[in-house]
Amino acid sequence: MGAGVVQGERAGGRRRRRARPMSEINVTPFVDVMLVLLIIFMVAAPLTTVGVPVELPETAAQSLPSEQEEPLTVTLTAEGLTTIQTTEVADDEIIPRLQAILTERASNKVFLRADGAIPYARVVQVMGALNAAGITDIGLVTEQGGPTLGGE
Repeated sequence: MGAGVVQGERAGGRRRRRARPMSEINVTPFVDVMLVLLIIFMVAAPLTTVGVPVELPETAAQSLPSEQEEPLTVTLTAEGLTTIQTTEVADDEIIPRLQAILTERASNKVFLRADGAIPYARVVQVMGALNAAGITDIGLVTEQGGPTLGGE
């Protein structure tokens, strides 16, 4: 597939060299660049979802199907901070901000990410506040690979 030179034919017993370019396109460099870009995007895409580091608990539950728009997440960190996406908010501002954000979105789903080190009561308090504010589609975010409690 590479570009090269094809030698001409013999004329009168003498060998005559005439360079004639090949008409094939070398696509190997193009494929190499595309594969490198694919790898870069595959590595970078998961890093762009949520930027707050949290040690999520592990569970045996299956993951939910992906949605069209970026998921709206509320994160509870081990330090006691609460964030919406990557913006830190005070506890009394969570509900008004979420309601303002949800009026602009097509989906009413909110994902709750909580560090495994925080008390369960804190997670339930936030879930109850979200529910009391009319947000009923709440998903808990966990890591896969946890115990199955006797199941396969």
